[in-house]
Amino acid sequence: MNLTEIPISYSFRNLLVRGITTSLTAFGLALVVYVFTTVLMLDEGLKQTLVSTGEFDNVVVTRRGAVSEIQSSISREQASIISQLSEVASIPYPQVSKELVVLVNLPKKKTLKQSNVVIRGLNKIGVNLRRQIKIIRGRNFREGSNEIIVGSAIVKRFENMQLGQSIKFGSQTWKIVGYFDSGRSGFDSEIWTDIDILMQSFRRTSFSTIVLRLIDSTKFNSIKKAIDLDIRLPLQAKRERIFFSDQSKALSAFIKTLGLTLTIIFSIGAIIGAAITMQSAVTNRVAEIGTLRALGFKRRAILSAFLLESIFLSIIGGVAGLFFAVFMMNLEFSTTNFTSFSELAFRFSLSTSILFYGLSFSVIMGILGGMIPAIRASNIKIVDSLRAN
Repeated sequence: MNLTEIPISYSFRNLLVRGITTSLTAFGLALVVYVFTTVLMLDEGLKQTLVSTGEFDNVVVTRRGAVSEIQSSISREQASIISQLSEVASIPYPQVSKELVVLVNLPKKKTLKQSNVVIRGLNKIGVNLRRQIKIIRGRNFREGSNEIIVGSAIVKRFENMQLGQSIKFGSQTWKIVGYFDSGRSGFDSEIWTDIDILMQSFRRTSFSTIVLRLIDSTKFNSIKKAIDLDIRLPLQAKRERIFFSDQSKALSAFIKTLGLTLTIIFSIGAIIGAAITMQSAVTNRVAEIGTLRALGFKRRAILSAFLLESIFLSIIGGVAGLFFAVFMMNLEFSTTNFTSFSELAFRFSLSTSILFYGLSFSVIMGILGGMIPAIRASNIKIVDSLRAN
């Protein structure tokens, strides 16, 4: 018999002996892991939604200093200059979309409360520049008409979005002629229509953004430099995916701060619960510990056995928490994007790294909760254990 290490099965079997206590403690750990994991899933879903918005070889041009399309303004003259840059794809004609983005208040289905929705005015080139866009019902809007197509997330969450129905905003009435899907990107939370009619409706004379396709994706630095050096263009250029990805930062920081604050509070309770459970195990097994010491097992072996028992307990709780968190992938969440101030729908997203973080966090709680009781168990003297017996 190896007297330096106690068999791993010893630690695991002791958890099964105390079934009720083990279950209650594991439940507390599972709750913390569940909260921690869902926060990471929510943040990951937000980032995936915005990062997948747009194409890598598309460039978004906005006013210098603007962090969102709503804050940007580009004159017609500036738009014309950008359209003529040599880096812009021009087969058979310049692949440039001059776009207007405005916010309107529309009622939500469940609560009927008003919420901001992005209305994007663009032309057919703008629609074609977004390869992930698919018309799933109806048809695309006709240029020069008061027709709109509605993103799939808006259809699900907002009132009066049936095909053929009309809604009113910007002093005009707009007819819904189609639904589109963008593969769960941020465009699903928008309504699209003709740029010229939208500008007339809101009495705008300038565009919000210019979206263009590069003749070659490697030309981005070149076009960015050309825009930066032209004194007529107080504008900035970003790859479309990077532009929308940057918009996730403020909301992502809020979600993480709120979620991790709750996680820390809950984790303190879970660690205390694990410590109490392990402390009770030590108290009830003083004679058993003395017997192990009498058989020749070292203090280090006792400490390792009790610490491993706590880690096993935390793994059980962690796996349970991750199991229930998986079901969140079927849910869709909507909130206000702090950058654009508009409604944004996204799903919980689970990745391998989140599973690793969740389980690792659970093990850390188990180590912190079990360390003090394990040290106490390893310091029990054989004579004291016999007296206790």
